[in-house]
Amino acid sequence: MTPAVTESYAWCTRVARARARNFYYSFLLLDRPRRNAICAVYAFMRHCDDLSDDQSHGLNSQPQASKEALESWSHALAAALDGRFGDHPVWPALHDAVTRYRIPAAYLHAMIGGVLADLDTVHMRTFEELYSYCYRVASVVGLTIIHIFGFDQSEPRRSRALALAEKCGVAFQLTNILRDVAEDSALGRQYLPQEDLDRFGVTGLEADSPALRRLLAFEGARARAYFDDALPLVELVDPDARASLGALIEIYRRLLGRIEKAGFDVLATRHRVPTWEKIGILLRARFGFGPN
Repeated sequence: MTPAVTESYAWCTRVARARARNFYYSFLLLDRPRRNAICAVYAFMRHCDDLSDDQSHGLNSQPQASKEALESWSHALAAALDGRFGDHPVWPALHDAVTRYRIPAAYLHAMIGGVLADLDTVHMRTFEELYSYCYRVASVVGLTIIHIFGFDQSEPRRSRALALAEKCGVAFQLTNILRDVAEDSALGRQYLPQEDLDRFGVTGLEADSPALRRLLAFEGARARAYFDDALPLVELVDPDARASLGALIEIYRRLLGRIEKAGFDVLATRHRVPTWEKIGILLRARFGFGPN
C-alpha cells in the first residue's frame, strides 16, 4: 500500500475504534486486511450520518443544507472510486477496500440514499416501506461486508448469501428501531408502520401502554424471525471470517433479547449490550468458551 492509503486506513481505524461500539468488537476477530477494509466502510458510513447531524439531532430549520452536503458527498464518492480522492481522509482507504474486495459501488450510493431519506418527514405507512428503508440503511451494509468476508460466488450459493445478508441487515435495523423508539419519536420520526399501529390500536409512541407493548412485541418477533432466517449466512462466508460475523450477529441478537426480557420497555430505558457481555461473545466465537 502507498503511504497515503496506509495513513487513510489508520484514520478509518481510529474512527471505528472510537465510534463503532457494537461493530468494532466483531472486527477484532478478523485478519488485518479485512479489519482495515471494514473500518474504511464504517468510517464512510459514519461520515454520511455526521453530514445529517443537524437534522437528526434537533429541529433543523435548514434541512436543505444537509441534503446538499450529502449530494456533494455522493459526487465525491463517485470521484474517489474513479481514483480522484480530494481532501477527505477516508477516500484512499475506501477506494482500496472497494477495489480489493470487489464491492459494488451501488451499495455505497444506496447508503447515502438511506441517510437522505431520514432528512424528510419519516412516517412509515406499511412494512413494505419500512423494509425498503431497512434495505438502504442496513442491508446494503451487510451486502458490502460479506464481500469483505468473502463468499462462494458460484450459483446458487452466491444468490443465497446475498439474500441472507439482506435479511440480516433488516434484522439489525428492526432491532435498532425498537431500541430507539423514544428518541425517534422525540424527533418526529415514526419508523414503525402505521398499519401496525392501527392493528394494535396504538395512537402514539410517546406514552407507554399495553397496546404499545403488544405492538413492540409483534415487531420484536418480526426482527427475531429475520435473525433466525439469516443465521445460515455464517456458514456461507470464508471460514476465517465466520467468527467475526457470528459475533456481530450474536451481539445484536443479545440486544434484541434484552429488549424482550424488559417486556419491551423502550421508552424509559435505552437498552444496550454491556462490554463484558460483548467480550464473552468474542471469546466464544473465537475459542469456543467464555462467560454466558
